[in-house]
Amino acid sequence: MVELRGDELVFRFPEVHAAAVCRIGFQRTLRIPDDNRDYPLPPGLGRFPLRRVDDHLDRAPDGWGRHGGVFLPMYQAESLWLHFSTSYPMAVKVAAGKVDAVTGEGWTDELSPRPQNYLAVPDQPWLDGFCVGKGLIRQFVAMPLGRGFTAEEQLTGEAQHGGLQIVVYPMQAARYEAWQKERSERLVSYGPVAGADPSGPAEMGLAPGGLMRQQIYRDEYGFDAWARAARSRCFVHILNSVQFLRVSGAAPPAKPPTAREYSDAGLPWFEHYGGDLTALDGARKLAGLDSVAAMKLKKGEGVLADNDPVQPAPPTIVRTSGAHRVREGEF
Repeated sequence: MVELRGDELVFRFPEVHAAAVCRIGFQRTLRIPDDNRDYPLPPGLGRFPLRRVDDHLDRAPDGWGRHGGVFLPMYQAESLWLHFSTSYPMAVKVAAGKVDAVTGEGWTDELSPRPQNYLAVPDQPWLDGFCVGKGLIRQFVAMPLGRGFTAEEQLTGEAQHGGLQIVVYPMQAARYEAWQKERSERLVSYGPVAGADPSGPAEMGLAPGGLMRQQIYRDEYGFDAWARAARSRCFVHILNSVQFLRVSGAAPPAKPPTAREYSDAGLPWFEHYGGDLTALDGARKLAGLDSVAAMKLKKGEGVLADNDPVQPAPPTIVRTSGAHRVREGEF
């Protein structure tokens, strides 16, 4: 089951194991420059507010009653990243407009090992965008549906779904117990790994933005580790800020600073180091998409605002070892 708790989605699988809990938060962040240079990881600027669709059906756009799930507000050309928090390994699938953010293929609930169409969490602590190359993603950037910018529209020719789609699978209980035993023995032998906590159409979709250095890691647990009969999923709708106020009655957050403003203030950027984990190759379909800045030029709409190149400060290295119920709905 999935619940909404403190602006996080909480996926629980008590039928598999009491510890099988995964939290997913949606972090506000800087939109990095879309200039074909690759940038380190921008910071989190706090979680987006989440609201349950079922609490606002009288004001929600048509079709939301079927999808269920939750919704959040984003300004046009604003960015986000997903934060995964769990001590129990999970396989997490993420799509934007029902386009898989790892492979670029059309949506399916099922896991696939070749090509790997999911993230192995907690080894993968974050996801900031579409996997376009080994060690490179293009940042998730919100754009109105129907203007041709989103990954969904570029790959399918339609502006039908928008938002984000998420499916979570837990590890099998027996594999988890064995993994915990092995992990405990390894920590006793070698010590812990150092870490750090690091206006238009109403509905929005996600388009590819600037290039960022982020690895999408290969599943080191093995495909057979996942309890594929146990899964839970959620549709995350994205509204523009004006419509979020109309539907929810709550004001959206203020606009985030630009990358230029942030860098001029000397604030930190980040690099994630995953030890011996191996990065997946990028998806050709996703690598061939036009970024927001490129699409604006192609459409003759001029240059993307607030897109000045920046020189980030030396990044901080982050190392890792690896009435709340939300209705899943149909999608």
